[in-house]
Amino acid sequence: MASWLPEILFEIVGQGKAPSKDHYQMLITRSQATVIFRWWKISLRSGYQSTKPGEVKESHEDFRENSHLQIQIALVFGARILDYVFNLCEGKIDFLERLSDNLLMNIISYLGIEDIASLSLTSHRFSKLCTSDELWVPIIEASSEITPAMKALAQDQGWRQKFFIRKLHLHK
Repeated sequence: MASWLPEILFEIVGQGKAPSKDHYQMLITRSQATVIFRWWKISLRSGYQSTKPGEVKESHEDFRENSHLQIQIALVFGARILDYVFNLCEGKIDFLERLSDNLLMNIISYLGIEDIASLSLTSHRFSKLCTSDELWVPIIEASSEITPAMKALAQDQGWRQKFFIRKLHLHK
């Protein structure tokens, strides 16, 4: 199943914490099973101006043992990214996260309202998808007849909000 995965499983770039201007890149590859960490030192100080870019390449297995590299990655990209990289190196790949937004939106459209609300709490990406007008317009159009005035109001307030306001009025 993993054969349809791209060669680069994960890539991230970033800049060091202020006042640093240093740039960093990390790649996780599938077929070579490597973690590649690169850095570019940016400084106006005379001692650092001739510093060349650096690179560390570790196999997934060696990366799990290299605490120095792990600390560097945690400092630059944060503990959550480090945990994610650990999972990739152990072969724990989140296939759901790799699906396109269009495909996820199609799947979400089959869920009930309570399930959509629960799903929206799981991540920033699902929150964005579950609150988008792209999801709510078909739900509202399928649930009732939309008058031009209701459509204008929904476009102003947002389709999701219009749906729940209408539900509240129906319950009263």
